[in-house]
Amino acid sequence: MRITDLLQARGILLDAAPADKAAAVELLVSLQSVQGNLSDPAQFRKALLEREAQSSTAIGSGIAVPHARSSGVLRPGLSAITVPGGVDWGAPDGSLSHLIFLIAAPEGEDGLHLELLSRLMRLLMGEQFRAQLMAAATPAAFRSVIDQAERAEFPDDFPAAAPDSLPRVLAVTACPTGIAHTYMAAEALEQAASSLGCSIQVETNGAAGTNRVLTAEEIAACAGIIVAADREVDMARFDGRPVLRVPVAAGISRPAELIQEILDGKAPVYHHRDASSSQPASGRSQEGLCRTLYKQLMSGVSHMLPFVIAGGIFIALSFLLDDPALGYETFGKNTPLAAWFSTVGNAAFYFMLPVLSAYIAVSIADRPGLMVGFVGGALAVSGYTFPFFAAEAVSAGFLGAVVAGFAAGYLMRLLQRPLSALPAPLDGLKSALLYPLSGLLVIGLFMCAVNPFVGMLNTALDSTLNGMGEGSRIAVGVVVAALMAVDMGGPFNKAAYVFATSTLASADSASGSGIMACAMVGGMVPPLAIALCCTFFPNRFRPAERRSGLVNYIMGLCFITEGAIPFAASDPVRVIPACVVGSALAGGLSAFFNCALPAPHGGIFVFPVIRNIPGYLIALAAGSLAGMLMLALLRKKTVLSPCEAVME
Repeated sequence: MRITDLLQARGILLDAAPADKAAAVELLVSLQSVQGNLSDPAQFRKALLEREAQSSTAIGSGIAVPHARSSGVLRPGLSAITVPGGVDWGAPDGSLSHLIFLIAAPEGEDGLHLELLSRLMRLLMGEQFRAQLMAAATPAAFRSVIDQAERAEFPDDFPAAAPDSLPRVLAVTACPTGIAHTYMAAEALEQAASSLGCSIQVETNGAAGTNRVLTAEEIAACAGIIVAADREVDMARFDGRPVLRVPVAAGISRPAELIQEILDGKAPVYHHRDASSSQPASGRSQEGLCRTLYKQLMSGVSHMLPFVIAGGIFIALSFLLDDPALGYETFGKNTPLAAWFSTVGNAAFYFMLPVLSAYIAVSIADRPGLMVGFVGGALAVSGYTFPFFAAEAVSAGFLGAVVAGFAAGYLMRLLQRPLSALPAPLDGLKSALLYPLSGLLVIGLFMCAVNPFVGMLNTALDSTLNGMGEGSRIAVGVVVAALMAVDMGGPFNKAAYVFATSTLASADSASGSGIMACAMVGGMVPPLAIALCCTFFPNRFRPAERRSGLVNYIMGLCFITEGAIPFAASDPVRVIPACVVGSALAGGLSAFFNCALPAPHGGIFVFPVIRNIPGYLIALAAGSLAGMLMLALLRKKTVLSPCEAVME
């Protein structure tokens, strides 16, 4: 076990000035707590003092290494302080102790405890090593001195990795939904690296979790990192390394260009700043305000979508399984099975907006923003305000939740600045009490003040949408559906989809939202149009394209618009206009037939709960056929290479 594995930077306090040994013990124990090593600090402190009562752990030469085993210790850990003025620790040579390490070990961990003590003492015998520790200006520099000494003294614990065994380029891919773009970008980067003869390791931050997590060793040895993400990812680990930060679509459309930029040494060095710092990370400032705000919003949306999708489909199933003969007043809950699906689905739906707010706040202020954002979102849903503002609460809805998320995140950033001046031993108090208490007070006052105004805006927007005439309703359907096909999973697509899902919160749960129906049909058309064109106009495509195009039947029917991306990326001038026209037609017809959808996803699997199914099928078919015909007209016949002709 390496010393630096157990000693974190926040477990180090430099230039301390404890009044006596008891005060120094308090500092060291609090540093163990800050690192999360203790389950019961009082019990560990008692065990430590009992050990000191047996004999002093001061060694002389200005060193003391107190240590104890206790059931109040969760995991082994180290803390350290430097005391320039010295503290009397009862050293045998009568000297004051200036360099003090505290070892905390769980009860029964005799072997690890003794090994760590022996390892530490072997290093501390070096006078130059002690002098370097005392001269360290920061906790990071203190750890660096230990790391260098450990590598020199115990080389077998630091095996040199073979350069060829580590990837030359690293990448992280993440899209808001974590379903398609994430993995398509990863695949594109891997294929481009293979063609360039370069090794690559790609970490995917998908809906099912993070896979192939990049290690510290890989990060330290690589030529650079490509972060192709449309939401916030862990960037602190890349501090001081060359990093390219691009939208996830860039990882799909120009992977070879990004990898070559890394290999040519053109990527800027990334400098991370903690969320509590008054200075932003260099990567953020380079991205621009709009891009940063978009990624923060998408971070909230990516965490919200599982609640929306699963909850919405459960609610849709409750309508499908209910008995209309029992009446529409409580439709969706008339039968026990339908009531179960409705109750569980609505429980998930209830958390949709608080989760959105919470993770917008987390992307801005890190963990301190979680609780504050969640409460802000819940207050937006309830519409609660000061009693003298309004007679009754008006829910601020989706817009209010977005406002709450950004407000919570940036308010916590502001609160972190004055609180960051508190001493390091109080870090545990900050995270457990000061941040949540002050954040809750501020967000409570803020949301009570803005809820009435956002609620009125939200009500006005809902009333406008619901009161639209036939022509206006069709126009909205055309625009929303067309946006779903503009970038097929990118910012325009996500903006339209998020807007459509927000209308579900205020729509009649039994009939659903007309805008949601337009968004889904608009997203289903692009893959279906391409698949149909591959089937009926095969001479417009190469053999490999035709084979992958057939998969788009499944992608389109399941409402996975991203299936069209490879075709759009290779021929955007022809594919995108054809898909936009087809989607716009489908959305307009869906609105014309007054179709509505109570579920935010599902494709053909939620067709049974759509209002006016025949009209919806007509809209989908017409849009897909129109997209197919336009694509066939725009694309010329493909001239096959001799090799492709033989394969045919």
